[in-house]
Amino acid sequence: MSWNRHSDPQLGGQVSLGPGAISPFIKVMLLLNGGVFIAQYFLPQIPAYLGFTPALFLTEFYRTFYQPLTYMFVHGGLGHVFFNLLALWMFGTEIEFTWGTRAFARFYFLCGLAGAALTLAVFPHQQIPVVGASGAIFGVLVAYWLMFPNRYVYLYFLLPIKVKWFVPGMLVLGVLLGGEHVAHMAHLGGALCGLIYLKMDWRWNWLGRRLKDLRYRRKASKLEKRRHEADEIMRRVDAILDKINEVGMENLTKAERKFLEEASSHLSKHNEHRER
Repeated sequence: MSWNRHSDPQLGGQVSLGPGAISPFIKVMLLLNGGVFIAQYFLPQIPAYLGFTPALFLTEFYRTFYQPLTYMFVHGGLGHVFFNLLALWMFGTEIEFTWGTRAFARFYFLCGLAGAALTLAVFPHQQIPVVGASGAIFGVLVAYWLMFPNRYVYLYFLLPIKVKWFVPGMLVLGVLLGGEHVAHMAHLGGALCGLIYLKMDWRWNWLGRRLKDLRYRRKASKLEKRRHEADEIMRRVDAILDKINEVGMENLTKAERKFLEEASSHLSKHNEHRER
C-alpha cells in the first residue's frame, strides 16, 4: 500500500510511499515488536506468558495482571506482525508528529488496553491467549480516519481509495473475512476507544473553553462588585469629610465615627491585596 497526499492543497498533490521518516515512539514500537517476534522463535512459550488470556486474568490476576499491556507486543506470525507494524508506520507517524510523542503513546496504549477490556467483557472464559497490537492499531486507524478523511490510500499500489472509505472497509472486511481465530473484540475495542477518545477530546476542549469563560465572567463580576462597594464607601467617606469641614470632628455621630474606622481598615486591606 501507498498513500497519496494530493487531497491537501498545501502539499502540492505529490504521491509518496508512506509518511517518510519514522517518528520516535513508532521507532521504539517497531524495535520492541520486532524483537519480541524474533524471540518467539527461540522461546515459543512467550505467547502463553505475555499474551492476554481472559480466563486466567480473572482467576489468577496476581500472576497475569501485566497481560493487557504485554499482549500488544506478541504476534501470531510474520504476516501478522508485518502488516500491524506497516499500518502503524503508515498511519501513526503523522499523528505522532501532530500530537507529540507523549500524547500519541498514551493514545496508543489506551486503545490497546481497551481492546483487552472488551475481549474480557465479551469472552471472560476464553482460554486462548489474545496476541497482537491490532487493537492499538485500529485505534490509530480511526484517529487517522477522523483527522485526514480525504487523504488517498493506494490499495496494492493501484487502486486509490479515500481514507474515509478505506478505514471503515478494513473494519468490515476484518470482521467478515478474519475468521474465528481473529481477535475481533480487540479490534473493535481499540477502534471504539479511538473514536471515543477523539470525540471526547473535542468535547472536553469545548467544555474547557466554556468553563474558562464562566470562570472569567465570575471573576469579572466579583471585581465589579468590589469596585462598586469601594465607590459606595468612598462616597459616604466624602460626605462625612465634608461634614467635618463644616461642623468639626466633635459633631460626628458614633455611627459616622465607626464607619470612618471601618472604611479606613477596609480600604487599607484592599490596597494590600492589590499590591500583592
